[in-house]
Amino acid sequence: MSGDSIYRVGVLLLDLKKPATVLSRTVFPIFEPETDYEKTDQVPNVVFLCGNVVIGATLYVYYGGDSVTGVATVKMSDLLRVLKLCRF
Repeated sequence: MSGDSIYRVGVLLLDLKKPATVLSRTVFPIFEPETDYEKTDQVPNVVFLCGNVVIGATLYVYYGGDSVTGVATVKMSDLLRVLKLCRF
């Protein structure tokens, strides 16, 4: 949660052999409340991430927006390109 009380999601790239080691992380959130039901429902400005699945070259991010369930997608190549720019 940010200082303005909005729940946002970023991404970490962890070392495969040492998962406690962070190799990279996004500087800015990749996912945040945008629609009316995410911004103004019973719990405002929240998206609850529930799980992620990679199918082919796409990451599917399943989430709850208070009274709904949704899915967002991103191409893995796009996400990895952003993470490469943010490497420590």
